[in-house]
Amino acid sequence: MLSLLGLLCLLHGIWAAPGDLHSLCYDFTVIFKPVIQQWSCEVQGKVDEKSFLYYNCDIKEVKPSGLLGKEIQRTNTWEEQNEMLMDVIDVFKQQLPEVEPKNYTIRGPLTLQGRMSCQCEANGLSNGSWRFSFNGQIFLLFDSKKRKWTVVHSGARLMEKTWVNDRDVTEFFRKISVGDCRRWLENFLVHWDKMLETTVSISGPPTVVPNAFHAKATTIGPRLWTLLVILTISVLLGT
Repeated sequence: MLSLLGLLCLLHGIWAAPGDLHSLCYDFTVIFKPVIQQWSCEVQGKVDEKSFLYYNCDIKEVKPSGLLGKEIQRTNTWEEQNEMLMDVIDVFKQQLPEVEPKNYTIRGPLTLQGRMSCQCEANGLSNGSWRFSFNGQIFLLFDSKKRKWTVVHSGARLMEKTWVNDRDVTEFFRKISVGDCRRWLENFLVHWDKMLETTVSISGPPTVVPNAFHAKATTIGPRLWTLLVILTISVLLGT
């Protein structure tokens, strides 16, 4: 049975133009300078590749970016999300000294990057994944649904061995990308629709409508979305 996010994804997929389905991702960057034992890090959160969040270890404050960031900053999701960001940074700090590629001789900073993302699919389902890079080179991919690691660069064998053999780390990455991320995307979609409705009501109808069907779809407000979701759930449950 489809989750609420699945229903939202499916309805968006029915009415949206190609490429309009939504995604949520977080880009993590952790830098370690072995010589002086110094850390730095930053995180960017994006919905549909538009930034809504920024965090820097030096500032130690998660800051909203854009209208969506300011909208969700007042929700419980914001605080819950921030705890996840700190947890991921801690895991990266623990793992970075252990995943240095074999025969790595550069004495400069070590940089570990990770992109966690989840998306709506046209069939109403959602997926999640991770992409890991070391010093700018993509090394590992992780399919969260299948719990499958894929080595992209031969130098990542040690990274793969370290993480694959650590079930806690694998489960940690999986749970965030297919559990938390999916739930947050569901929440953000609701706020996204509220913002669209507010924007349309303030600015008025567009003067040029190249595609009347698509224009109508993008102005659907949260109340109608709620009714549609309830109706869809009722149909799926056979009530």
